[in-house]
Amino acid sequence: MEHWSWPSGGAWLLVAARALLQLLRADLRLGRPLLAALVLLAALDWLCQRLLPPPAALAVLAAAGWIALSRLARPPRLPVATRAVLITGCDSGFGKETAKKLDAMGFTVLATVLKLDGPGALELRACCSPRLRLLQMDLTKPADISRALEFTKAHTTSTGLWGLVNNAGHNNVVADVELSPVATFRSCMEVNFFGALELTKGLLPLLRRSRGRIVTVGSPAGDMPYPCLAAYGTSKAAMALLMDTCSCELLPWGVKVSIIQPGCFKTESVQNVGQWEERKQLLLASLPQELLQAYGEDYIEHLHGQFLHSLRLALPDLSPVVDAITDALLAARPCSRYYPGHGLGLIYFIHYYLPEGLRRRFLQTFFISHLLPRALRPGLSGSAPAQDAAPDPDPDPNPGPPPMAAQ
Repeated sequence: MEHWSWPSGGAWLLVAARALLQLLRADLRLGRPLLAALVLLAALDWLCQRLLPPPAALAVLAAAGWIALSRLARPPRLPVATRAVLITGCDSGFGKETAKKLDAMGFTVLATVLKLDGPGALELRACCSPRLRLLQMDLTKPADISRALEFTKAHTTSTGLWGLVNNAGHNNVVADVELSPVATFRSCMEVNFFGALELTKGLLPLLRRSRGRIVTVGSPAGDMPYPCLAAYGTSKAAMALLMDTCSCELLPWGVKVSIIQPGCFKTESVQNVGQWEERKQLLLASLPQELLQAYGEDYIEHLHGQFLHSLRLALPDLSPVVDAITDALLAARPCSRYYPGHGLGLIYFIHYYLPEGLRRRFLQTFFISHLLPRALRPGLSGSAPAQDAAPDPDPDPNPGPPPMAAQ
């Protein structure tokens, strides 16, 4: 029986040359992931030579190499050609940057803004091509949505509408459910759910005709119970479920649906500390006296400080989210979910696989670490008035640093 031996040094050079040629021909994501994959494959090669018979080692190494390279290879993308895309919420942040990138790629971009004379609209006019069209739209106003639908039909008669990017979002309070006004829940639902729903339904005939794409910017707060983001998270959860349902129902029409779940990025609204301070003061002024006495003003100040601390650690580079939106619009087989941002894999692993108590404790430490409400502190009973209470203990001056806040 012929003895099978591991290839000699010369043979390995030939194999390496052929592999390098394949790497150069492949459309791979160059960078750290590719380097890490090559290092792991080299380590696996070393182990296989020592632990497995040569045929089995070759089979294992070939399978591992194929899996690694297929994961790293960029999926095929569709040509931009004359595709038209409507993007909501282009005054700032993800919407503005996505509009700029898609315009540079050759898309016909229809960008909605709250203010046609605002800084974001002026920037888009200055840096984008004449193909870009700006439209004022407030998702809480049915008349604005109707005008946007007519505007889109009029400007896509020759190209058709390829994509809708539901990016516009709204959140104006960071507080416990009991402390959050019901009006805040309604306003979040009006923008993040009902407005986006009405716009999406109105554009579906155009999207069905083009077998196009629906891309919605969601939030991890819609998947897990982030402390003090119930109003925002509830609206995002509703929208995510709606998009999952649309994904199934629109499959026969050829319309593909994707949801972007970004981590915390430094958008203009996130960095506006003065705006968050103003909202905190409005919340304090609107609270019933009984609630303010039960929780304590220092409790709300503590939540506000923790939230601002998490925002300081937000990621300044918005390109991962913009790239995810672009891929969802142009990939031949787009993902149903994208998770741009650092640490999201760990967060979702903990949320799905660890016990409930650990999940809850992790989110509180990771995002907002609560101070004990005034009425629950030692020496107090019920919701005794603040003037009869013992002096407040100082809040922890060094809370655990939460590395990310939900968008």
